[in-house]
Amino acid sequence: MFLPRSLKVKRSADEDKSTAKKNKFSSEESLLEETTEVQDCKSVTKETSASGCSLHEAVQECREPVAVPSDLGVASTSLGKDNQNTDEDSSLEEPIKSFSKSQRWAEPGEPVCVVCGRYGEYICDKTDEDVCSLECKAKHLLQAQEKEKMLKSDQLTKAESQAETLLDTSYSYKDHSFILGLQDEQIRNLKLQLGIAVLGQQVPRPIIEFEHCGFPETLNCNLKNSGYEVPTPIQMQMIPVGLLGKDILASADTGSGKTAAFLLPVIMKVLKETETPSALILAPTRELAIQIERQAKELMAGLPNMRTVLLVGGLPLPPQLHRLKQSVKVIIATPGRLLEILKQSSVQLHGIKIVVVDEVDTMLKMGFQQQVLDILENISHDHQTILVSATIPVGIEHLANQLLHNFVRITIGEKNLPCSNVRQIILWVEEPSKKKKLFEILNDKKLFKPPVLVFVDCKLGADLLSDAVHKITGLQCISMHSEKSQVERTEILQGLLQEKYEVIVGRAGRLGHSGTAITFINNNSKKLFWDVVKRVKPTGTILPPQLLNSPYLHDQKRREQQRLKQLQNSLVTGDNIMDIIRKHDKNNSQR
Repeated sequence: MFLPRSLKVKRSADEDKSTAKKNKFSSEESLLEETTEVQDCKSVTKETSASGCSLHEAVQECREPVAVPSDLGVASTSLGKDNQNTDEDSSLEEPIKSFSKSQRWAEPGEPVCVVCGRYGEYICDKTDEDVCSLECKAKHLLQAQEKEKMLKSDQLTKAESQAETLLDTSYSYKDHSFILGLQDEQIRNLKLQLGIAVLGQQVPRPIIEFEHCGFPETLNCNLKNSGYEVPTPIQMQMIPVGLLGKDILASADTGSGKTAAFLLPVIMKVLKETETPSALILAPTRELAIQIERQAKELMAGLPNMRTVLLVGGLPLPPQLHRLKQSVKVIIATPGRLLEILKQSSVQLHGIKIVVVDEVDTMLKMGFQQQVLDILENISHDHQTILVSATIPVGIEHLANQLLHNFVRITIGEKNLPCSNVRQIILWVEEPSKKKKLFEILNDKKLFKPPVLVFVDCKLGADLLSDAVHKITGLQCISMHSEKSQVERTEILQGLLQEKYEVIVGRAGRLGHSGTAITFINNNSKKLFWDVVKRVKPTGTILPPQLLNSPYLHDQKRREQQRLKQLQNSLVTGDNIMDIIRKHDKNNSQR
């Protein structure tokens, strides 16, 4: 019920004798304290939970524990007294005051009741605030509950206001000021280093950070929470093109980040759309569709009215139809199941503003090409279309020419393709000697020409190595990784271009400068042996014999040759795809 103030404020024995405080209970009063607490909690519960219960009723309930039955055999004692003197001192103690009017006003220096301003003789056990009586405690608890309700209401109102602001704010993609500040030569070298090839008109420059897109803060937080720290090459180029509303034919390896590259333009395209559904994503398999929806939900979390529906075969149809009626914005489907629902007239696609066909090459190999074309017949012609594939054989190019308008073709070639104006040096260095070798290079005037980029595989390693380089060499060194704020990363990138820093440790890219790249390699990086050789060997770089004679290298080379042979045997030819298109045109003419 109440916490005796003596537990919070220690007073002298003289004050106890002279004032005989009414809230100090001895150990012999435990039964009374428990009884009082139970009944007091009962009164507060009735006051706060029962509708129509008045404050007067709460106070009446609070009066119950005041009368102490004589048969309890419990008496109050003053603190500092022995139990033997209980009977003598019991007359000095009084029951806890029920009403504030029976409490005196506080003297200077004494605690004050938070409700009425009288002497705060007791401490509320719920809030640890000073109160003068049971009446003021009940009022205080009611006030605390009201404040809590108002706080929750304010938070809800704020969230709704943010959602309305997000919907009212118009979005149009523009190149970020940092990207615009780069020279054309730097952009060309960036694309060359990342293996980005682009064909089309009025293609925007690639982004370097997700923040360059100007996404809503909620979406930026979702990206970070989902593990998207920096964009991959396909995301760097495909996202700004998609945000401009252009048709896209994109090709990149599996695992390169293509899903997020088309999901982000989809989200921003339909965020303010009122018609439902507004977006369609087609996938060749149920497993891929499930994976796409999972990523979509992660990125859409907290965005207003962004709902998805999964329409795939192998799962019950009724729950999918029920979900489809819940004003969903994005349909993620396999062609067969979506056509089945279209034939039942259970969905209308006239409001679709953007269509994505993922893994187009697999779609064709599985024989879904006609189904895809039939689905697109039900969509208005003014929508945006994105075709995504791991490979782009000639047949898919013909299909793109039929389905896309003024499209941009984006191809991500070999990752980390060596730049022609960067000299490559590969050194075999065992793990314990890496740091020593780095310092030797930095102190070598022939090899060292600032700025130098040092790449490591963890954030902590970047910070520690940066400090070590500065202490040992005295060079201006700084680390760069995803834990840095956007302002810090932008300043570091600008400092890199302006040669403000001599050494940068972490994730960065050299834009438009010639230089030397030195790579330390040993058996700890054996999974990368073949990737290193096939990318660096064409530049004429001398490779260490430990690398060239490694059995891991020869095994990786053999496996890749087998995979390429199998892929060539299963590719769709140009003649096959032309037959598909002719069949489609013939069906349309018969209609």
